[in-house]
Order: sequence, then structure tokens, then C-alpha cells
Amino acid sequence: MYTPGKGISKSAIPYRRTPASWVKATPEDVCEHICKLARKGVPPSQIGTLLRDAHGIPLVSSITGTKIVRILRANGLAPEIPEDLYFLIKKAVSMHKHMERYRKDNDAKYRLSLTEARITRLARYYKTSGQLPPTWKYDSKTASTLVS
Repeated sequence: MYTPGKGISKSAIPYRRTPASWVKATPEDVCEHICKLARKGVPPSQIGTLLRDAHGIPLVSSITGTKIVRILRANGLAPEIPEDLYFLIKKAVSMHKHMERYRKDNDAKYRLSLTEARITRLARYYKTSGQLPPTWKYDSKTASTLVS
């Protein structure tokens, strides 16, 4: 959004929607692993990485038919703020802390305004899609309580 883009080269997930023949995990086992990791406090993006590296589960959606966050939401373990918004707020809080100490850092002030604009845009999307309540509002003064 606010970065000098350098192309779209990245890896792509396989087109086949069925799990690979070497995967022996059942959907119930995968859901159980996901819930166990979520109870430990692992964020959804890390859950997929841990399942891949530690348990040999290449893609959760091919085995279970649903995504990790949807499984968490069905079990009541989903985070109240979506993960990308949470980490943007966390970044803004640390930038505010930096700005209190170094008031003349104009580049940090500019990057903070870009980050807060990104938070506002993302929050608007989540409000319209129903993932955040319509009354939710980002406030830089109370943001540290959201990420603590």
C-alpha cells in the first residue's frame, strides 16, 4: 500500500484441493491440534506454520475443508480483533512509545500516520464485513490496552 512495490513473485499453493496421498492426519486430529495450539496462545498464522513443521500437515484447508480461523471461530477460540489489525495496532503502539522519547523523529511521525491510516482502512473493511462491531473505533490513546 505505502511501500515501493518490487513485483509479485511468490510461491503458490497447489491447485489440487484434495490432501496429498502421504498425509495420514484426519480432520478431527487436525482440529484438535489447532484448538490445542490456540489455547496455548499461538496466533492463527503461527498455527499453520507449526502444523506444517512439527506435524507434517501441509495445508489445513485441504484436509479439513475449512480454514484455521473458521475452525477457531466454530470452537469459540478466534481472536476478538483480526490478526492483521492486531499487529498493525501493536506496531502503532510501539511507534507512539518511540515518538514520546524522540519527538523530533519526523520520519517516524510520517510512518506512524501511514500506519494509523492503514489501521483505519482495515477497520472500515472489517466493520462492513461484520468481523468487528460497527461501534469499534481505533484510538491511539487507548490502543495499548487492546494489544496488552
